[in-house]
Amino acid sequence: EVQLVESGGGLVQAGGSLRLSCAASGFTFDDTAIGWFRQAPGKEREGVSCIVSSDGSTYYADSVKGRFTISSDNAKNTVYLQMNSLKPEDTAVYYCAVSWDKSSWPNPYEYDYWGQGTQVTVSS
Repeated sequence: EVQLVESGGGLVQAGGSLRLSCAASGFTFDDTAIGWFRQAPGKEREGVSCIVSSDGSTYYADSVKGRFTISSDNAKNTVYLQMNSLKPEDTAVYYCAVSWDKSSWPNPYEYDYWGQGTQVTVSS
């Protein structure tokens, strides 16, 4: 059974940092794209970042470039999202998801399995 479990969310002041983790089980990272998405109240789910396992390619939304870094530890089947210089507009529920279509980014409808999400709240 495919499972994705996010952790690491919380409350942080603007300018602070958090590191989110996405622990995967039931599949290996080979030939997958692992994406981080977020959804704020009243807004659509949007892509934040993605890493493609086959070649390590990474992708970022313009709004987080230079502040967020995605990485993976294939031995642990875990993907991380290091978030620095956080802003109040980064407040959202953050989800990780997996797709076996490496061209799926940033379309959330192309992702097959999702975690339950972790809340990130950035206070001003």
